[in-house]
Amino acid sequence: MSRRRKLQDNDKRYNFLHLFVNFAIKVSYRDIKYIGKERIPKDAAVIFAPNHTGALMDALVLLAMDSKPKVFIARADIFKNPKIAKILRFMKIMPIMRMRDGVEEVKKNNKTIETAADVLKDKTPLCIFPEGTHQTKYSMLPLSKGIFRIALQAKELLGEKPLYIVPVGIRYGNFYRFRSSVHIQFGNPINIGEFIADNNEKSVPEQMNLMRELLTQRIRENIHYIPNNEEYDAKNEICAAMYGTQRKRCKKHGANALVTLNRQTAKEIETLKTEKPEAAERLIALGNEAAQLRKANRISLKSVAKQRSIPAQIARALLLFVTLPYTLFTTICTLPVTVVCSLLEKKFKDRAFHNSVRFVIRLLLWPLLFIIYTTIAFLCLPQMWALTIIAALLPAIAVTQDTHRAVRMAVSDFKLFCNRRLRAKYDEIRKFF
Repeated sequence: MSRRRKLQDNDKRYNFLHLFVNFAIKVSYRDIKYIGKERIPKDAAVIFAPNHTGALMDALVLLAMDSKPKVFIARADIFKNPKIAKILRFMKIMPIMRMRDGVEEVKKNNKTIETAADVLKDKTPLCIFPEGTHQTKYSMLPLSKGIFRIALQAKELLGEKPLYIVPVGIRYGNFYRFRSSVHIQFGNPINIGEFIADNNEKSVPEQMNLMRELLTQRIRENIHYIPNNEEYDAKNEICAAMYGTQRKRCKKHGANALVTLNRQTAKEIETLKTEKPEAAERLIALGNEAAQLRKANRISLKSVAKQRSIPAQIARALLLFVTLPYTLFTTICTLPVTVVCSLLEKKFKDRAFHNSVRFVIRLLLWPLLFIIYTTIAFLCLPQMWALTIIAALLPAIAVTQDTHRAVRMAVSDFKLFCNRRLRAKYDEIRKFF
């Protein structure tokens, strides 16, 4: 009698889909970087603990790190439909109950924890989003205790085998735009065995609370973190206004430039609040005023942070003009995809899902369209012309999105240049530092 297939077992269909999705993820972002991969323990059981800001995309960018399978844990309510549950299992996702589901339902998590331990025993990484839900801010929600309960019980089942929780910071250049940038940074792992030994005299709830504080701190170290309070918008605006200035001051900032430079600005804000509270109050007020004025004029925060020179803006405009025939061609060819995405996005009130919708639609619809265009080209045109058109269509999705982004940024930069009142506020903000 053959044993039941495990969630972590090798699956050729999954492996093929994994490669296809990984390629699609790389195309979906102009800049995707994995920082600190050397911190991931080798020959050990690993639980990845990322922050959660981009709905489905958070899982996919982590999955695309390499060709190795990873098992994810998701909230149980999405498994209610048997057909969807079957698809989720194929994608190596298993359910976990939350307290809001009821005490009796939470008791079913014992089976999930046993499965998780078995996954980890086979050296397949497990991924849990400890915030429990997503939030499109450069901040963090309080961590739930589920990940720590799983880690402690899994460690007990694993015995002497080492187990680590690896904090992961996922940072998007834009939460809502397709073909933006994303940096995935791995922090210093938490050795669960050593943690238990160091806190052996404490109760399990106390251990979980201490572990939660430690993991919270280590995730924050790997993201552009701003406390989610009434000063969030102002501080985010101030960090953007100061980015260019901080970049000039700090020549050696490496791949982690955004986090390093924004952390410096945040530190200086807190110092000002301590040493000169009245000045800090005025600075926060300016940040809020600038944020409201910028949003009212539909100016991108990227325009504020990048501070592009006039020659750079002219060069970009010339490039857009020269490439206009090609970009018009790609825009027309990808129009069906764009229309379907726009229609489906409207069904999701939470904008965090928009990029996930775009990704799935492009993943499914664009290959089909490409096959149709290829067939028509070879049926209706000479072979050389058909091959030329096919070659031009290969990067069509990326070219179209990058062109649209460049046009949006050009308009945004021009609006900022013309808005003296807003620029004056940013100039005043920079005088505080």
